Amino acid sequence: MAYASALIAEALQRPGAFARALFTALTMGWRSERGLLRNLGYLAMASVLVRWLRKEGIAHLHAHFGNNAPAVALLCRQLGGPTFSFTVHGQEDFDTFREKASHASFLVAISSFGRAQYYRRLDQRDWSKVHVVRCGLDPELLTAPLTPVPEARRLVCVARLSPEKGHLVLLEAAARLAAEGMSFEIMLAGDGPLRPAIEEQLKTLRLQDRVRLCGWMSEEQVREAIVASRAVLVPSFSEGLPVVVMEALALGRPAICSAISGIPELVLPGLTGWLVPAASVEALVRAMREALEAPRAQLETMGRAGAALVAERHDVRREARRLLELFRSATEATAPSGPAVPRTG
Repeated sequence: MAYASALIAEALQRPGAFARALFTALTMGWRSERGLLRNLGYLAMASVLVRWLRKEGIAHLHAHFGNNAPAVALLCRQLGGPTFSFTVHGQEDFDTFREKASHASFLVAISSFGRAQYYRRLDQRDWSKVHVVRCGLDPELLTAPLTPVPEARRLVCVARLSPEKGHLVLLEAAARLAAEGMSFEIMLAGDGPLRPAIEEQLKTLRLQDRVRLCGWMSEEQVREAIVASRAVLVPSFSEGLPVVVMEALALGRPAICSAISGIPELVLPGLTGWLVPAASVEALVRAMREALEAPRAQLETMGRAGAALVAERHDVRREARRLLELFRSATEATAPSGPAVPRTG
């Protein structure tokens, strides 16, 4: 009822703006796999949101990801709402963001790779809209003392159990190491739709004694699992720049990762971890073997280098200041003259 009331009110009170927003919603719906009804739903959400924003005096709206939220922000803007911007995180988001990007005040990438993906899809005249603001870690994590690498031959993978995370390739690699007679343990932290397939694969490959399905874990438990391991595994097929890689390096543990997206900006071969071609079982086996056999002193040297790199690039205080400055620039560009300072949301 609230959505219907807001739609009717916007149509009656601002018919011109509502017509523009309706046309945009219809256009996005016709072009999108999500369909017409979904985008009309976004218009209903925008009609409610724009009234909240007017009431609170919000001058700028920032959204995350490239699909639902920026679509609502765009329609909100066309209904007479505030300027907007958004951050794209994962590779899939870049396939849906183009129309929203052309109307945004600015665009945020979380890595240099992400910036390049914007450039690939935008007209060159819009490149100046794109800014890199990296995901940040809490100062407490960045300044925490590093703990010694354990003797145990243990690796950990922290990820949702879904196809794009590459768990089945990881299990193939683990089976090959087991066939070599290597002693090791792998912890899989997380849950998701791929769990039944993983459980079946563990039985088929006879890895039940070597690979432990831990299920969902709290933030504290994840960090405990990371420091209890020699390295973190990220065998994904598609990523942005995983927070678990940042956290692992901050905690002094190297990472074994697919060489995709923004990951190579943090995982430097031989310095902070290992990079492998995505879906390459052979390369993953080699990297895992090296991590399991490496002297603890070598892993601790890599851990210190990773912690220093993350502290340099991913301090949440510094990145928040960068984003705040972008908000200020966006609101100052559209604010009327006068002493009032607009709020951002």
